[in-house]
Amino acid sequence: MNVKPDFSKNANMAATAPAFLSVWDVHAYYGESYIVQGVSFNVHEGEILALLGRNGAGKTSTLRSIARIGDPQVTHGEIWLDHQPLHNMSSHQAARAGLGLVPEDRRIIPGLTVEENLQLAQIAPPVGWSLERVYELFPRLGERRKQEGVTLSGGEQQMLAIARALSRDIKVLLLDEPYEGLAPVIVDEIEKTLMHIKEQGMTTIIVEQNAVRALELSDRAVILDTGSVVFDGSAKDVLSNAELRSEYLAI
Repeated sequence: MNVKPDFSKNANMAATAPAFLSVWDVHAYYGESYIVQGVSFNVHEGEILALLGRNGAGKTSTLRSIARIGDPQVTHGEIWLDHQPLHNMSSHQAARAGLGLVPEDRRIIPGLTVEENLQLAQIAPPVGWSLERVYELFPRLGERRKQEGVTLSGGEQQMLAIARALSRDIKVLLLDEPYEGLAPVIVDEIEKTLMHIKEQGMTTIIVEQNAVRALELSDRAVILDTGSVVFDGSAKDVLSNAELRSEYLAI
């Protein structure tokens, strides 16, 4: 049986508790461009981790590498989720293993209603996230279940994208720029939802340019600079460290 390796000696591993998701020495390229340069960190079950950095630091590329999207191309490293090795899996296999990526563009399927978008993603029979439970979490989607998904507002589309990921009974939610283009009141609503699913045990990685909002939501933070980890620790420590925020987050 495959057993998750012990990465606790790695300098970037700030926490000592067993990791639920382990990313170890991952290197990835876009063509000849060396984007992810030996990234390592742990995520513990039920926590929210903010993956931060300036534009071009490698945040989205790291998230896509974890999800095994195939672009960027991972050339080295290991990714383990709940004792399962993901690093040799395809994106389809990694999704079945429990990863749910919500991309920045949301990718709502044209021509399908809200409910059809959710049904298409849902495993049969649903184990944890039935349509009723999804609509309880996102009542606005329940009200618009027969409306075509692409005609929803930006905030509603983001809710649908998150709900669609949850419908696959995932173990880890990967969010790429979930606040992009949304009004602050909608961001507040999405954050309340993320806290609610955290209380129910969901593990989440959030990549977000609005670093302060992401840090206020998160338990821990990993900061990248030119494809490498420069900080791995408490989100509160980043919020209280003006020098760190200025140097690596420009805030």
